[in-house]
Amino acid sequence: MMPAADERKGVARLDVAPMGLVWLKGPQRVDFLELERALSMAAIHKGSNAPLGKTSASAVICCPTSEDDLAAELSNIRVSAPDASVLAFASGPNLQLARATLRAGASGIVHSGMPPEQVLRAVSVAIRGEVVFPREPLRQWMDEQRPPDLSVLSARQKEILELVADGLTNAEIAGRLFLSGSTIKQHLRPAYKALGVRTRNEAAGLLRKSSRTKERR
Repeated sequence: MMPAADERKGVARLDVAPMGLVWLKGPQRVDFLELERALSMAAIHKGSNAPLGKTSASAVICCPTSEDDLAAELSNIRVSAPDASVLAFASGPNLQLARATLRAGASGIVHSGMPPEQVLRAVSVAIRGEVVFPREPLRQWMDEQRPPDLSVLSARQKEILELVADGLTNAEIAGRLFLSGSTIKQHLRPAYKALGVRTRNEAAGLLRKSSRTKERR
């Protein structure tokens, strides 16, 4: 079924299960307006303190400022709403925070750049006990996992970078290959550019990553 637009709320109506109470956990200075609009189908509780009464939150969206803050938030939420699914809210796509939420045992992350219907679906999915990982952080993660394309390097550049990855200095590489130190530098500069890196350590990291990928195959 195609979602029908609800012009009054400005949010597409999706075929999602009832959501119950969603706790938007954060201090008063946090602007939850966009989240409230996206979650218009749910009952909303806002504030740093847990909702009172018999109704417990089915989902909690918190606003951590750091990974350490996230751990503290989750610890507090587990006491106040032990059965709730927990999502972190970020100002934009944040791969580091997304990883941290999953490591900490949360259900995932939503961010301000997500369309309202995606936020609604994400919270609904989290309430069902599934993991939420927005598209942009997922793309960033997949890019990190993708092995580097070493075909852009010449045979000599690759040979030199493999020795760099082994921890040899330019002088040691020059001695090993019977080249001058300046020649080694002349090969390294375009190799860095071809790989899209700026430093020796970054280039060495890519070579090691490529080697690990081959070993797993």
